[in-house]
Amino acid sequence: MTILVTGATANIGRKIVDHLVAAGRTDIRALTTDPERAALPAGVEAFRGYVRRPESLAGAFDGVDRLYLAPSADTVTEVLALARAAGVRHVVDLSGEPESWWGTVCTAVENSGMSWTHLWPADFMENTITWSHQIRATGVVHEPFPDAATAPIAMDDIAAVATTALLSDSTGNRAYPLSGPEVLTRTDLLDRIATALGRELTFAKSSREETIAALAPTMGDQATWYVDNVLTAYTPDPTTLPLTSVFDITGRPATTFATWATTNTAPFTSLDS
Repeated sequence: MTILVTGATANIGRKIVDHLVAAGRTDIRALTTDPERAALPAGVEAFRGYVRRPESLAGAFDGVDRLYLAPSADTVTEVLALARAAGVRHVVDLSGEPESWWGTVCTAVENSGMSWTHLWPADFMENTITWSHQIRATGVVHEPFPDAATAPIAMDDIAAVATTALLSDSTGNRAYPLSGPEVLTRTDLLDRIATALGRELTFAKSSREETIAALAPTMGDQATWYVDNVLTAYTPDPTTLPLTSVFDITGRPATTFATWATTNTAPFTSLDS
C-alpha cells in the first residue's frame, strides 16, 4: 500500500521522502503544488495538490494506507475526511499539544476515526535562521529573553522520527514529544553559530517591539506572531524536555546544535563573501 507525504517539497516533508527512499520504499506518493519543479527522487510518484486546497485532492488518497500530514489548521478536518473515506488507516501528523497553537490539528486527527501518531517537536534548530539578517548586517541579535532555554531539534531528525512511524506496523495511537539532545539558552545558540562562522556575535536583550523590528527583514508579517507565540514558550526546566526521544525512537543519535550550525553556515554568511 502507498505512503502519501503531504507538503512533500516543504522543509520536513521533503526530508521524509528522502528517508523513505533511503529505507528502500518504492510506494511513495508525494503531494506537491508543482510536480514539474519538485525534483523528487526517481521512483517517487508526484501528485499535484495542496492540503490547504482540499478540492485539489481528488484521487490523492487512492490506494494510500499511511499518511504524513503537514499541518494545516484551516482545512485539516476536511482533508482527514477525504483520507478516511479513501481507506487511509494511519496518520502521522506534525502538530503540538492540544493547548498549543497546533492543537487544532492534533484534535482533528484524534477525532478522524483513523489511528494516529502525533509528532510534537520542540523549537526547530532552523528557527535560528530568523537571525540571519541581523548576523549578516551587524553581528548583533536582538531578543527579549537571552537566558530562555529549550532543546531545539533539527528538522531532519523530525523527518527520521516521522519515517520510523510511517514504516511501523503498529496501528496504536501515540504522541511523541520531540526535542534535541541538549538544553541551550538563546545565548548558547548564538555562541555556537559564532563558533561555526569563526566570528564574534553579540546578544542584545531587547524589548518586544525592538525584537519584532529586528526580525521583520527575515520574517515579515510573521515576526509579531513569532515573538508572541514562540519566544514566550521557551522553558528553562530541562526535566520537561525529552532529550533522548530521537534516539529512543529511531536508534540514531540526535543532531547537536553545534553540528547543525557547522553544516548550515550559508544563511548567516555575508551575501558578498
